[in-house]
Amino acid sequence: MGQELLQQLEMIEREKGIAKEVLLEALHSALMSACRKTYPTLEGVEVNIDMASGQIAVLHNGKPIRDTGFGRIAAQTAKQVIIQKIREAERENVFDTYTKRIGEIINGTVHRIENRTIIVDLGKTEAILPPREQFPKDIYKQGDTIRAILLEVKKTPRGPELILSRAHADLVRKLFELEVPEIHDGIVKVMGIAREAGSRTKIAVISSDDKVDCVGSCVGMRG
Repeated sequence: MGQELLQQLEMIEREKGIAKEVLLEALHSALMSACRKTYPTLEGVEVNIDMASGQIAVLHNGKPIRDTGFGRIAAQTAKQVIIQKIREAERENVFDTYTKRIGEIINGTVHRIENRTIIVDLGKTEAILPPREQFPKDIYKQGDTIRAILLEVKKTPRGPELILSRAHADLVRKLFELEVPEIHDGIVKVMGIAREAGSRTKIAVISSDDKVDCVGSCVGMRG
């Protein structure tokens, strides 16, 4: 499995950005653990991974142990380590990417609904819209498009947890920034927002240009 292993590690390094050395270190640690379980009565057992050829050797007091059964264990362990490291890297990438997007409007698709919590498919990952962050009048079903603000990103043992909100006042602020050119350009500024989600919203705005009516800009031509 020598050259094949190295080729796999190099491919993962290119595509996933996980250093080959990191994978080899994790593989060595996992193989040492497997050795201790396979040869519980032997002391001085060591695993050697040749960095040039990718060959794996089990040594007892410096001498190779000839065990075809351990070859199968090594292959399975390598597969498990690679899968685990890829998952860890993908989770870290999701966390880093979406942490930078907190406060932005996110578009997704309703994947499923569990006890009123809406699971939203964002493409590469999922987010949740808890009942407390939902707009009271919204009714969603699987496959519907949903638009919400990214409220929080948490690290959990199962990976990053993305929390969305449609009830937060900042959703109104972001929507006005998207829909009102004067706000987007900074001519009109939103000074404050008071919102009762599902009932009413009030915003306070001010214009930095005497020629621009801040209220008229937000209300629009058709009210």
